[in-house]
Amino acid sequence: MPPPYVLADREGDVLWLTLNRPERLNAVHLAMRDELWTMLELLRLDPTVRACVIRGAGDRAFSAGADITDFGSAPSYIEARAARLGRDLWGVMSRLSVPLVAAIHGFAYGAGFEMSMYCDFRIASTEARFALPEVTLGYIPSAGGTQTVVRHLPRSEALRLVTTGEPLTATEAYDLGLVQQLVAPEELEDAARALANGLAERDLRALRATKRAVRDGLDLTLDAGLALERRLAFARIAG
Repeated sequence: MPPPYVLADREGDVLWLTLNRPERLNAVHLAMRDELWTMLELLRLDPTVRACVIRGAGDRAFSAGADITDFGSAPSYIEARAARLGRDLWGVMSRLSVPLVAAIHGFAYGAGFEMSMYCDFRIASTEARFALPEVTLGYIPSAGGTQTVVRHLPRSEALRLVTTGEPLTATEAYDLGLVQQLVAPEELEDAARALANGLAERDLRALRATKRAVRDGLDLTLDAGLALERRLAFARIAG
């Protein structure tokens, strides 16, 4: 049996998920996608987990993106599409009420970069590199990159990333606001742990309601967003 492609470890109220294909720079293939989807579905249903950290195994990468050797390996286009819709990894990440922390080192390219943008917080080591290089390979980001990056960056900067495929250094990503904290490589795990543990100490219902207000309010008008905030605040008090 192959080893698990996603390792799960629990520290108190925090779940650590490790992408475990270091020999392939933690590139996301079908098996890894399915394992990560399963882990996140279990996380969604577990009220005792208060925060989650996602990281990459090995010294070279958070994740170098989708494993292109997997392309076209499904029995048919219909089966591939059904599997993707039935195990919608990115949809699960975008709807989770649990705060997600990405601890990023090395390469965060393509789907690896996109995965980090579905997280609520990104902590990077100083040697991390970020890119959406799909256009240089003749296709477009297909794990939400064209939609998520523009929600983190000004439109012109988002367009520059997705149309040129040029990488960002960790310092550039920090200066643009893509990364909230920049640390030395040897400090990355401790920094992610400190943030996740701090989140886990917050009132569970208040933290999840606040995340929902921000997440769902993003696509609403200001009036509708304020109404959502009032409903969530009243539910918190009434509950």
